[in-house]
Amino acid sequence: MKHIFREYDIRGIYKKDLKEDIVKKIGFYLGKRIDKDYVFVSYDARTHSPILHNWLISGLNKAGKKVISGGMLPTGANYFANFRPLCIDGVGKVEIGGSIQITGSHNPPEYNGFKITINKKPFYGNDIYSLGEEVINSDIEIEDNENIISYDLKKDYIDYLTNQFSHLKGLDLNAVFDCGNGVAGVVLRDLLERLEIKNYEILFEEPDGTFPNHHPDPTEEENLKWVKEELKKGKKYAFAYDGDADRIAFLDQKYNYKGDILAYFFAKNMKNPCVISEVKASQVMYDEINKIGRAIMYKTGHSNLKTLLQKEKCDLAAEVSGHIFFNDRYFGIDDAIYVTFRIIELINKGFNFSEEFEKLPKVYNTDELKVNTTEEKKFKIIEELKKYLNENKEKLHIKEIIDVDGVRVIFEKGWGLIRASNTTPVLVTRFEAKSKEALAEIKEKLQNILQKFL
Repeated sequence: MKHIFREYDIRGIYKKDLKEDIVKKIGFYLGKRIDKDYVFVSYDARTHSPILHNWLISGLNKAGKKVISGGMLPTGANYFANFRPLCIDGVGKVEIGGSIQITGSHNPPEYNGFKITINKKPFYGNDIYSLGEEVINSDIEIEDNENIISYDLKKDYIDYLTNQFSHLKGLDLNAVFDCGNGVAGVVLRDLLERLEIKNYEILFEEPDGTFPNHHPDPTEEENLKWVKEELKKGKKYAFAYDGDADRIAFLDQKYNYKGDILAYFFAKNMKNPCVISEVKASQVMYDEINKIGRAIMYKTGHSNLKTLLQKEKCDLAAEVSGHIFFNDRYFGIDDAIYVTFRIIELINKGFNFSEEFEKLPKVYNTDELKVNTTEEKKFKIIEELKKYLNENKEKLHIKEIIDVDGVRVIFEKGWGLIRASNTTPVLVTRFEAKSKEALAEIKEKLQNILQKFL
């Protein structure tokens, strides 16, 4: 079972990996790590999420926790619960010690898992690995105990966002939203209606964990074809979400703006912005933000970025994949529903996305290109590669090597990245350059070097 305890979350296949006894033990040993009485639990649209919910809360109850359940909610709403007192009937205001979102994110329908927050901080890395050791080595038996306090967090969440974005009331938007049959559909229409937003269409709104229309991963272009059709028919803007609505894709009639470019757009509308992004992000974003504020390059991974965001007290963090974390007027969490309304705020201000994008220095880049390897080999390959590149830096005409997460190799006309995925047995590569020719050259050079170590 060790493989289900990953860098940022717990994830596996229902019943094959996520069995009843394992999930109950996860609940029990997580409960032991939460020092306050109350813990909040919610889940995504997957067909087995309610079953995992009951197993998990049996373990939490065994650990002596009082479980507040919000039912089906987006992951961002689950994170939100950590930062606002919850008003419990007969008890009054309580602060939770942590939250667990049951979600398989953008994985295929047979997958599920747990994203965990304790004391307002992501629970990840060595904490997850040590939890895994405890669970695997435990022979405790946990009886069914599905006792919960039901709580309408959806109302709190919608009230809060409606208040935050009340200045958007009555906006004529002319947009399409694709919920992908994930949990964005639980809250999106209610928010748009409360804000009296006009002129929009919502696709695949009904949560359905079999994902009958398309896979809920907006980083894959093939999953955006429905919103692109609507843009061709005259819609000006399009929004799409992953299964648990913590990642967003935003498009207009000309471009699909990745998370790093969106970060630049937001930074342009802040005073002296401090922005954190990852090693996969465009150099253009770093260069342009550094002209108006401060940009920090860090490790990939939503837990890594959330942690550094609080430490550095920056305004914003972003991943290319569409995890965006606002820390200026929000809680530094990746909540694609909240991000939606920050984008709509820019639309309301008259921000011209395509014009601002076209002003940026022109570069050419690849999407993430994945190279299969094994869990055992992936980090060893990166260490060997790093050593080789440093030893041959001059010979290979390398300007700089950034090794905060894998190796980002800077050349005169562009860069290439090779890093080990923390969640799957692959190496992730990405390349960017000032011309198509330089892009092809950098890509070929680094791919050939990588072959030596596979």
